[in-house]
Amino acid sequence: MNSFACAELSVLGPLNLALLFGLVILSGTFGARLCQKLHIPQVVGCIIAGILLGDTFNLITPKAIEALEPFTMLALGIIGFMIGGELRSDVFKKYGRQFFIILLSQGTAAFLLVAAGSSVIMWIITKNLPVSVAVALVLGAIASATAPAATANVLWEYKTRGPLTAAVLAIVALDDALALLLYRAAATGAKAITGTGHESIIRTVALLFGEILGAVLLGFLAGVMLYFLLKFVRADDKILEFTLCSLLLVVGISIIPGIDPILPAMVLGITTANLMPRRSKSVFQLVEKFSPPIYISFFVLAGAHMEFGRIDSGIIVMIVAFTLLRAAGKILGSWFGARYSAAPKAVQKYLGICLLPQAGVAIGLAILAGRQFNNNLGHTIIMVVMTATFVMEILGPMLVKMGVKKAGEVGLNITEEDLIKTYTVKDVMDDHPTTIAQDLLLQQILDIFSKTDAVYYPVVDDRSRIVGKITVTGIK
Repeated sequence: MNSFACAELSVLGPLNLALLFGLVILSGTFGARLCQKLHIPQVVGCIIAGILLGDTFNLITPKAIEALEPFTMLALGIIGFMIGGELRSDVFKKYGRQFFIILLSQGTAAFLLVAAGSSVIMWIITKNLPVSVAVALVLGAIASATAPAATANVLWEYKTRGPLTAAVLAIVALDDALALLLYRAAATGAKAITGTGHESIIRTVALLFGEILGAVLLGFLAGVMLYFLLKFVRADDKILEFTLCSLLLVVGISIIPGIDPILPAMVLGITTANLMPRRSKSVFQLVEKFSPPIYISFFVLAGAHMEFGRIDSGIIVMIVAFTLLRAAGKILGSWFGARYSAAPKAVQKYLGICLLPQAGVAIGLAILAGRQFNNNLGHTIIMVVMTATFVMEILGPMLVKMGVKKAGEVGLNITEEDLIKTYTVKDVMDDHPTTIAQDLLLQQILDIFSKTDAVYYPVVDDRSRIVGKITVTGIK
């Protein structure tokens, strides 16, 4: 066995990287297909497949998940890029004020409700007020995050279009920046309360805004570079190569300082979509055709994070409280923000339930919190967030589907290619064609030709049975 294979086995256990990836994509595809047949969002099947491969059969180990983290970052980058492609300037001109009001309202409401409720429950369990408040602040900040991947995947699967779809895509795209801002502030406060903080609040805020500004600048510069590169190519393969190259550079540079790649990749998508509004449609279509196996792998690996054996009764109470309070904050905050900003009725009614899925960013912040605090606090935060994320990744996509369906936006984003794939001859045929009797005079046939647009005409006998055909070209 060569050294490369041995290195893989030492990291991934009994399965080498190629075999593991094959199992991930195969199981995720089967799970997605089964859920599609049951009219359940496909992402649910991928997550269940990940749970089976991870927590049940232990084929995807924690070391394997850690080794595959760069691939997960690429998947998040592609998701951010595709979401950015939906955020064109005309959308922001029309809905921009509404988006930012709703964003702040739903994020703040989720943070406050989860932080308040979690602090009370943690104090009842631990009888330690500083620890309870510290954990509650971090959980509240993490609660504000929304899963752009699962949410957007459902919208794309059901080809939705309308004000609710536009609002959902904008909010989930910007929610990560808000969650990061709240998390940094909460983590600084938690460290101060527990006596483990060493950095000043001013330094932390400066680093945070520098990180966000750097991510935006990185995505914008990559978008400008891609714009100039695509000016000189027309072939689809070259367009895909340059696009993926730009995306990989953005993701790779983001990983170096530990920045979440969703934000810079989203800015790359926004820049691409707005610098070349017509040309960019083919760019996003090519990436969309390339990306399904990556989406499947991402959601399977998200499901593989679950470890049900590490959950005790106290954590169960925290999980239930976190899930319910976060849902209440998202729904009430979205309703208030949409009502205050005079958003359409569909947005007021259904936006909240479309913002409940939670995944990569929340898990990443939880793992980050687990490293920053002691073992007990870190373990509590990670298990609460991971389990609540699993629950909402199962229920959330179905709620997103229900929301856009009730809003009447399902199936409105249909392309010619979609119609060609689904239409049959019966759907497009003329079921009342103009017929010509076989004994009709030529002069009368010419008169029929002049009054209709058809090119072919069935010829019938006196019993209306088809005996042949006649064409305009044939007559000429």
